[in-house]
Amino acid sequence: MAKSPLNYTGGKFKLLPQILHHFPQNIHTFVDLFCGGGDVGTNVPCENVLFNDIDSNVTGILHAFKVLDKTETFQIVQDTIDQFHLSDTRRNGYAYYNCNSNKGVGGYNREPFTQLKNYFNGLEQRDYHYYVLLYVLVIYSFNNQIRFNKQGDFNLPVGKRDFNAKMYSKLDAFIDRLKEIDCDFSSADFRRIDIEQLEERDFVYADPPYLITCATYNELGGWNEDLEHALYEYLDDLHAHQIRFALSNVLSSKGRVNTILQNWL
Repeated sequence: MAKSPLNYTGGKFKLLPQILHHFPQNIHTFVDLFCGGGDVGTNVPCENVLFNDIDSNVTGILHAFKVLDKTETFQIVQDTIDQFHLSDTRRNGYAYYNCNSNKGVGGYNREPFTQLKNYFNGLEQRDYHYYVLLYVLVIYSFNNQIRFNKQGDFNLPVGKRDFNAKMYSKLDAFIDRLKEIDCDFSSADFRRIDIEQLEERDFVYADPPYLITCATYNELGGWNEDLEHALYEYLDDLHAHQIRFALSNVLSSKGRVNTILQNWL
């Protein structure tokens, strides 16, 4: 199985052995309704995949990995590291930067990371190059997360890791897998995925933001009770059209209960 190179909060890679055996074996189009880093869609057996996520930054990165030649993607990554003088422990090791693996390279990268972040936030054209640059920012950022402020600027601080050997191998394998599968990408509100276009052998997987927990992707109130209700109405509509689906969610967490989900179940 190929693991997403995006350390996306709520990613399901570790849970795939528990999840995939619940899915049917004869899937034509697999709709990854809230795809995030793409761990599920890249690994489910099917004829084609629709990766959908309302965060166009996530799908933009995945789309760039699919479309660009792999050599070009790695060249953009390496050129960016060299241009902004970011650490490169895959080539040089930690001692070169007066660091070790436990401490990480955040101290060394703080200034070059800020320069890259300022450069990126000044870009206007959102092409494939833009999204590979965003990937580099994510790799060098705190906990490898994606976060933009209300002004649309990437605003995470520097992290302790870089594009090390493990990240290199993960990206290499993921791109190979992504290029093997027939897939499309969209950044639509889930309600805009037209049920009328789905057929009997299609399958929809919904792994939405969890109403009773909080993560980077939901810090600005991107998911609320109205959307929670709307999701279950959408799933009911799928059922009425005899379209198969699966849902991942959380019923209770830290003393909170998702009563909307509980009642729907």
